Amino acid sequence: MEEQQITVELPRFGACSYAPDEIIEFPWGLPGFPTLRNWLPLNLDSHPSFVWLQSLDDTSVALPAVDPWMVFENYDPKLPAYAFTSLEIREAGDFATLCVVVVTPNAAEMTINLMAPVIINLRTRKARQIMLDGSSYSPREPMPRKMPASSKSA
Repeated sequence: MEEQQITVELPRFGACSYAPDEIIEFPWGLPGFPTLRNWLPLNLDSHPSFVWLQSLDDTSVALPAVDPWMVFENYDPKLPAYAFTSLEIREAGDFATLCVVVVTPNAAEMTINLMAPVIINLRTRKARQIMLDGSSYSPREPMPRKMPASSKSA
């Protein structure tokens, strides 16, 4: 049986079709977007280094994110135990990590939030942004000018 496809018109990206099992649920919302719970990860040919987290609850909201190891290969976040418990993560292969990117209005500067990575349980499709308390990582780490060509998909 073929899975149902849903098509939605996105202000930033145009028409987009997806299957319901592609949705990532943020049961606790995201800081700044507490009521937006359903997100779709998008990989775009025009932005191959990024995964766009597109809100399905408010289609005007889309957040660029990256695999942090593509930018900072020595990134070593120490996730608190509640991250694994709340997301029902059993083993390393269960989850992916993304970090949200902030672009200044004139695109002169991009920063990456290494202090609060987004952890996605790939099995259950539930996610949570986790604050790395006591970490020396910055919520606004400057991004290098040159980005690698591709990123892992969530």
